[in-house]
Amino acid sequence: MGNASSESKPVAVSRKDMTRLQWTLKEMKRNWVAYLMILPYMLIFTLFTFFPVALSVVFSFTDFNMMEWPNFIGISNYISLFFDDDIFLICCKNTLIFAGIVGPTSYLMSLFVAWFINEIPPKIRAVVTLIFYAPSISGQVYLIWQTLFSADAYGWANALLLEMGVITTPIAWFKNSITVMPLVIIVSLWTSLGTAFLSFIAGLQGIDRSYYEAGAVDGIRNRWQELWYITLPSMKPQLMFGAIMSITGSFGFGAIVTALCGFPSVDYCAHTIMHHLEDYGSRRYEMGYASTIAVILFLIMIGANLLVTRIISRMGR
Repeated sequence: MGNASSESKPVAVSRKDMTRLQWTLKEMKRNWVAYLMILPYMLIFTLFTFFPVALSVVFSFTDFNMMEWPNFIGISNYISLFFDDDIFLICCKNTLIFAGIVGPTSYLMSLFVAWFINEIPPKIRAVVTLIFYAPSISGQVYLIWQTLFSADAYGWANALLLEMGVITTPIAWFKNSITVMPLVIIVSLWTSLGTAFLSFIAGLQGIDRSYYEAGAVDGIRNRWQELWYITLPSMKPQLMFGAIMSITGSFGFGAIVTALCGFPSVDYCAHTIMHHLEDYGSRRYEMGYASTIAVILFLIMIGANLLVTRIISRMGR
């Protein structure tokens, strides 16, 4: 009887004895409540993020004007984009310059401003955080810069330079091919302390203070060593999230440029890939060509995110 009862017990199946699909289905069945909880998010993500991206990839191989059925043309859009579209090459140059300056600079600004705010007393920390964060959530932030750099003599910059005798006639700052890009970069940096900035503050406040005490015992002598050996390795998730947000924001920056410089900007000096996408997608309704531009921008952003992710993941090793 004892032998019979022991033989009737089910034999446990190990992970090695199961295929990947079988193991996945088993885990989904075991954790069905968790999957049920994330189902609404997955449906929304699939409908409004994954599906549009996949559809853009499909449309990039077609000639589609939203009035007729898409006509498959293969890689003709990609060939035209890289070999026949001179404006796109200008957009790529402007985008890389813009993202190469604004992305890393805004990332470091967010980190060090958050580090500074974390050191001040808690009673005034919220007020200072709001002061730095407010420009990123203000929808009419460009009005301040339009007033500062107005093209007439009543603009603050022109009025000051005229009074000092530096210039004799007002400068059209946002219509000048020399000044438009530097000003746009300054405005974007001013509004860049957004979500990444808040995530850094949260990460700094979540670090266990005992780490710093242990670091002092181990020989850490100043705040910069604390930052490099304790603070940054302790907030890798926030650093990763902030990097992704900064990169996405720098490549997708466009609305304030249009508000300040018009559309298109003078001599296409501040014309980015986002503006080129808006031109063909929202104005010309050449959706096949616009989808091609969107796919290229998506691949550039994915590549930049992977590069930054690899760099941050090696931090502290």
